[in-house]
Amino acid sequence: MALWSPDTPCSCDCFVSVPPASAIPAVIFAKNSDRPRDEVQEVVFVPAGTHTPGSRLQCTYIEVEQVSKTHAMILSRPSWLWGAEMGANEHGVCIGNEAVWTKEPVGEGEALLGMDLLRLALERSSSAQEALHVITDLLEHYGQGGSCREDPTPFCYHNTFLLADRTEAWVLETAGRLWAAQRIQEGARNISNQLSIGMDISAEHPELRTYAQAQGWWGGQGTFDFAQVFSLTQQPVRMEAAKARFRAGQELLQQQQGSITAEVMMGILRNKESGICMDSGGFRTTASMVSILPQDPTQPCVHFLTATPDPSRSVFKPFIFGAGVAQAPQVLSPTFGAQDPVRTVPRFQTQVDRRHTLYRGHQEALGLMESKQDQGQQLRQKQRDLEQEGLEAARGLLAGEWAPHRQELGGLFQAFVERESQTYA
Repeated sequence: MALWSPDTPCSCDCFVSVPPASAIPAVIFAKNSDRPRDEVQEVVFVPAGTHTPGSRLQCTYIEVEQVSKTHAMILSRPSWLWGAEMGANEHGVCIGNEAVWTKEPVGEGEALLGMDLLRLALERSSSAQEALHVITDLLEHYGQGGSCREDPTPFCYHNTFLLADRTEAWVLETAGRLWAAQRIQEGARNISNQLSIGMDISAEHPELRTYAQAQGWWGGQGTFDFAQVFSLTQQPVRMEAAKARFRAGQELLQQQQGSITAEVMMGILRNKESGICMDSGGFRTTASMVSILPQDPTQPCVHFLTATPDPSRSVFKPFIFGAGVAQAPQVLSPTFGAQDPVRTVPRFQTQVDRRHTLYRGHQEALGLMESKQDQGQQLRQKQRDLEQEGLEAARGLLAGEWAPHRQELGGLFQAFVERESQTYA
């Protein structure tokens, strides 16, 4: 089973800013999802729900036990799977995941994908710390595994996560069922496809150190550096590239310490020189997300999602949980039921067209940007203007200017999606 090769794309980048690193009293979360370049990501709204005791929940490959109540979520996900690459829930919890390879072998069996764990944590938690516990409990019970791309050649990995809420963030890094976590209560932090927790461990699997010692990875005495102990001794080329992106991300955050805003995070996600905005080797940034999580619980969280590839030529559109929120059909991919290649065994033997309406329009717009300079510049300016409207709406909302119109906020994302779709028509 081909679990990893030197040419396997393995890139994503997550960022968080916790005051005083933020310019405003809010936690700022951001992620670029870097995936196979033709993979489509949809943006899905999932309402809160109640469920029958003892019922089962079908995830991408396996079933898990359902809980009695689940929270409302907005998810950006590869449209072929159940989980998500990034998302937020109605309580202001945001999560992004990353692929990672460690000394602990990646299993061949199907279990929960990291993206499944992310969605399960969002629907079951009301804080970042609670989400961490949800993920680690599920890891212990079900494990992680299964192919993470829509291809007959399996692509498997373990996961790291960045979890944030209105007050703090957590980095969770895993190796099979084992894990270590670091709490971030101030400052800025990023993760990029590698273990990054060293000796500053805030929580860990109870058998983490004894297992490392039994494997001969740690002597059992002195300091315990999680990244040093569990990282591969010889880092593959692509992992070295991840190190460069990680350092570049650190530097970009450091340059903006104390003044980080949603716009700053969008600029970082659009940075091509560092490779954070990815377009290489059959891989690219297929969707992006930035969230503002105000520390004041009376203020709503604002989540910006692209639903399209390449953030440097996409529109970050604002989503707010509120009355009237509903699925925007233009960013929902078609479904194929029991005939879907992910549902038939052996899996992924055929391909289907999962492009949603906005994705198709955006593809045509990218073609114009590349082939007809004048029209392309006009389209890009329209994108910028639309995004700026969304940012100004968010600023006004956080300043209290939209207070009389809170009931209208649930339809904000859909309105911006419709306007972007009209731009491409």
